[in-house]
Amino acid sequence: MVRPRFASTVVLVRSNENGGFEVLLTRRPEEMRFLGGFYVFPGGTVHASDYSPKILERCRGISSAQAQGILAGRHEPDEALGHWVAVVRELFEEVGVLLCVNEKGEVMQFNDPTENRRLELARRAIVAGETDFGDFLQSENLFCDLSKTRYFDHWVTPETYSMRFDTRFYIAVLPVDQSALSQSEEVTDSLWIKAGAALARMDRRDFPILPPTTTVLQRLSRLSTWNQLRTEFKLP
Repeated sequence: MVRPRFASTVVLVRSNENGGFEVLLTRRPEEMRFLGGFYVFPGGTVHASDYSPKILERCRGISSAQAQGILAGRHEPDEALGHWVAVVRELFEEVGVLLCVNEKGEVMQFNDPTENRRLELARRAIVAGETDFGDFLQSENLFCDLSKTRYFDHWVTPETYSMRFDTRFYIAVLPVDQSALSQSEEVTDSLWIKAGAALARMDRRDFPILPPTTTVLQRLSRLSTWNQLRTEFKLP
């Protein structure tokens, strides 16, 4: 039996003009070993670097002890907090969305094309392994705003799979003035879609999707408005 790796997945949501909401789904490249070609929520493995001292001093909003408590004591405090950091890092790596604040606690602004281009080049450097997320945060004097994410579910890949993940599921609101990349090194396509609309397409050959993604979408589809979603998950 393969031992599952710890992972974090995030459901990124945004409101729409009708008072409802949409979720972000990303399609994994066909050549990926795990769920290649399938639509999933952004996420990935929790690395030891996600809870290194360099990263931990760049976290705001949740303490290691609080993270351990939320995850029912199944991890050491710093490793537990690393699950939240993995959400922030994976969102940036995969779709360019950055859940960070500056040293004053101010939300990142993305209304300067030159600045946006510089951050995009930094994202590519992280993905290419030319730098790491902790160095990026230090050089930009940024802090992960972990208060923006809400933990809500836990899934473990069945034993029959050759690759297994022990995955924590989170939900976060797309920050104002930010947008998700349509493609990246780990994403062949991304789309914003209502949960119910995604479920209606799940049997189509061009929209491969599996549990637990479908299970999360089913839960979200029972919420018809943005206010209901925010109340259900206590979103900021």
